[in-house]
Amino acid sequence: MKVLISADIEGVAGVFHPEQTRAGNGEYEQARRWMTLEANAAIEGAFAGGASQVCVNDSHGGFRNLLPDLIDARASMVLGKPRSLGMMTGLEDEPELVFMIGYHARAQSRGILAHTINSFAFARVSLDGEEVGEAGLYGALAEERGARVALLSGDDVFVEETRPAFPEARFVTVKTAHGYSSGVTQTPSSACETIRRAACEVVDGAFGAVRSIAAKPKPVHCELRVQTTALADLFCQWPTLERIDGVTLAFDTPSVEGAVRTLNCLSAMSSMLR
Repeated sequence: MKVLISADIEGVAGVFHPEQTRAGNGEYEQARRWMTLEANAAIEGAFAGGASQVCVNDSHGGFRNLLPDLIDARASMVLGKPRSLGMMTGLEDEPELVFMIGYHARAQSRGILAHTINSFAFARVSLDGEEVGEAGLYGALAEERGARVALLSGDDVFVEETRPAFPEARFVTVKTAHGYSSGVTQTPSSACETIRRAACEVVDGAFGAVRSIAAKPKPVHCELRVQTTALADLFCQWPTLERIDGVTLAFDTPSVEGAVRTLNCLSAMSSMLR
């Protein structure tokens, strides 16, 4: 059984402040180590449960956060950008299961460090009328490729808003949000042990299950609310985007993958206005 692990940082135990997510300071160096340890706990648990192959995808920021020398030598890693499938690169190898470790709540929720893809650019993302965060967006991509979202970890707000999208998945709550930058957290060692145990049980319980057949991609309507009219002006230089109002745009794509790739391109474009 193959497992793909997508690892982010904002939902990691002990991480509460933007400084911890940005390279170039001591707090980030500490947080990226905790991120690596949680990803490694999921890897170790997956192998203990019977996985034959595990790949971990560094899914935060520039995608160069995980510390390779701390990762289980049996696993492979996806690092760096750009990449077509973003936080779900690795789906090309047709894993049966997907884990999302260290994930966070969507933009404008009350979750810790909540955002969707790009906090500078995006205020809300909806697919076919349903608001999604990164887990909802990339989970839909995984399902489109025939993988099942089986394990997710993060804060309580993330868990509450994401559970309806993946009702059969296992959720691990490693911290409780009191606001954007405050809350109560498990220790890193406690969080890792909980994730390791959950990963083992999830893989063991799924062992022998038949991989889902990849769904035939269906057209997707994406509506995007951006943070400023200047960003809307910029993004609407793309001829397939429709301007709905000052800060709301929409576009149609033939698949969830198309929506992911378009959003990631828009995110990259936004850097010219920073």
